Amino acid sequence: MAIHTILKMGDPRLWRAVRPVTEFDTDALRQLVADMYDTMRAAKGAGLAAPQIGVDLQVVVFGSNEHNPRYPDRPLVPATVLINPVITPIGVEEDLDWEGCLSVPGLRGRVPRWRRIRYTGFDLQGRPVDRVAEGFHARVVQHECDHLAGILYPMRMRDFTQFGFTEVLFPGMDPDQDD
Repeated sequence: MAIHTILKMGDPRLWRAVRPVTEFDTDALRQLVADMYDTMRAAKGAGLAAPQIGVDLQVVVFGSNEHNPRYPDRPLVPATVLINPVITPIGVEEDLDWEGCLSVPGLRGRVPRWRRIRYTGFDLQGRPVDRVAEGFHARVVQHECDHLAGILYPMRMRDFTQFGFTEVLFPGMDPDQDD
């Protein structure tokens, strides 16, 4: 088990677009995914992208369960490894909701995201992944995949009056509950 340091906003490695994975089911890729899950769980996140731990590959992991204190009222998201993802919006509807990020600790903002998406890519073994997601599940996928293009959620925001410190915006919420 290896828990990595999560890079914080301002680190130039978070602004880069990263390269696709070309070899699947390797020891190195299996170790990366295991480390990403360990790091995500230790930080109580719902997702993590490889660039957040300084790895320039198109790999994201995500998933939430009933034991995650950051998302007590959110629907469950299946544990997923998604490699070389492509996101396609379904329809034009967007949802505006609060997001946080392990790379932007202590802050939250209201971010527009496509309500429904189709995401494709590959799993750890190189098998195709093709799913339709909506709501919170779609938001998590879009958030994590943005990291692969060097995009952090504040870059998606349209109204910075809805951006601030978690403890100010949500008094009484545990300040360690960044997304």
